[in-house]
Amino acid sequence: MDNAIFLGGGGPDYRDKQHLALKYANRHGLIAGATGTGKTVTLQILAEGFSAAGVPVVVSDVKGDLSGLAAPGSDTAGPHEAFMTRARQIGLDGYSYGAVPVCFWDLFGQQGHPVRTTLSEMGPLLLSRLLDLTEVQEGILNIAFRMADEQGLHLLDLKDLQALLVWLGENRATLSLRYGNISTASIGAIQRRLLVLENEGGAQFFGEPALELDDLIRQAPDGRGQVNILAADRLMQAPRLYATFLLWLLSELFETLPEVGDPEKPKLVFFFDEAHLLFDDAPKALVDKVEQVARLIRSKGVGVYFVTQSPSDIPEDVLGQLGNRVQHALRAFTARDRKALKLAAETYRENPRFSTADAIRDVGVGEAVTSMLQPKGVPGVVERTLIRPPSSQLGPLADAARASVIADSDLGAKYADRVDRRSAYEILRDRAERAASEAEVAEDQAEQSGPADREFNAARRYSGSRVGRSTSRPLRAKDSFGEDMVRMVRKELTGTTGRRIVRGVLGGLFRGR
Repeated sequence: MDNAIFLGGGGPDYRDKQHLALKYANRHGLIAGATGTGKTVTLQILAEGFSAAGVPVVVSDVKGDLSGLAAPGSDTAGPHEAFMTRARQIGLDGYSYGAVPVCFWDLFGQQGHPVRTTLSEMGPLLLSRLLDLTEVQEGILNIAFRMADEQGLHLLDLKDLQALLVWLGENRATLSLRYGNISTASIGAIQRRLLVLENEGGAQFFGEPALELDDLIRQAPDGRGQVNILAADRLMQAPRLYATFLLWLLSELFETLPEVGDPEKPKLVFFFDEAHLLFDDAPKALVDKVEQVARLIRSKGVGVYFVTQSPSDIPEDVLGQLGNRVQHALRAFTARDRKALKLAAETYRENPRFSTADAIRDVGVGEAVTSMLQPKGVPGVVERTLIRPPSSQLGPLADAARASVIADSDLGAKYADRVDRRSAYEILRDRAERAASEAEVAEDQAEQSGPADREFNAARRYSGSRVGRSTSRPLRAKDSFGEDMVRMVRKELTGTTGRRIVRGVLGGLFRGR
């Protein structure tokens, strides 16, 4: 079948070839199944197929196994007999080993090129999800982003936001009149969440140079699509950061790419492994955003494929957008498992030759129940399919081979070194230093004004002594009391307590300014 990816063989003898049509590949898809049933291999052969068709791919590598895409499969004792047997069984002619063009990425910059974005690009909604903020705390974060826009403060990395929150707390009395109550307790809670995020490695994710999407949508010189592998084994230790990053990437693709309608093949395909992490405890606003992106991003030529253990991990509104489905075995050990299996079977177009529920329960490793979109976008009849063997290496790539691929990439020089340009942190720091300097100058001027005041007061006393004696004594007594008060206040102002008062008054004025 032209313009399609060969998945495997179906039917009673596995000779009925099953394909994923490239024309409908941007209608999204689902790869589901219990642990150890072959989801990773299915994802691997789909990535190979899209790359061969010239379609770039983004895939998260949770277990490290997908790094093998960068190397051809091999067998020291000759052709892999099990693979060759399966290839003959499903009618895959000319099966051979081969690698695909791969680019490695890593949020921590250890197993691939660093991936960064700025806080401004992520925005308050996704950042609130990442920090797991309450509604009140999310409101304060929105105020912070609003003030950053109004004050011309660029939010690039975590220290920018931390400095802005400090400024927000110092000016909360004025800002609360306009934006609503800003409590120091809520600001403190946000600061603590930012500290936790920083300890989890989030400080490396936020900054510049930020990832340019064009570097993901590339083709090799021979026309094959680049497979972008995001190292996610360490990232899985911070699941909220993992899910938020992938959702941010989807949102950026949606907002950046132009409309292309229904292309003959996708412009980019995105595989979201461990997809349940995106929806676990997610607020409705976030789920609605995912549904919106899934519904509309296909018109940008982007296909999104969710990889998870059970279709029940995906909200129904999102699941309804996934037209191409590969369902590996689901094990029914509990009543909840049986219910999930039954619900999964009901989402397929029935095949009169077998029970879909029984097939999902009974398929073996490397076998799946598949349903691909047919002409005019009609769901295909469900079929038991023996998945084709991969051409690239099964299992993870050796560390030395990975390092060689990273070193040979032309993107290394672009993203290797971190850039810290002038942003909110530096601007607010300079303002604080300037205010402190001006306060010191004002304090010095106050101290230097003492002798002049004494001369002025001496002149007043001399003038008072020339007044008639009948009124001179009461006047001297009155002036003496006033002079004593002036001297006492001046003494306090020139002392330590006075310095605190001047700094407090002037500091408040300059902070307001």
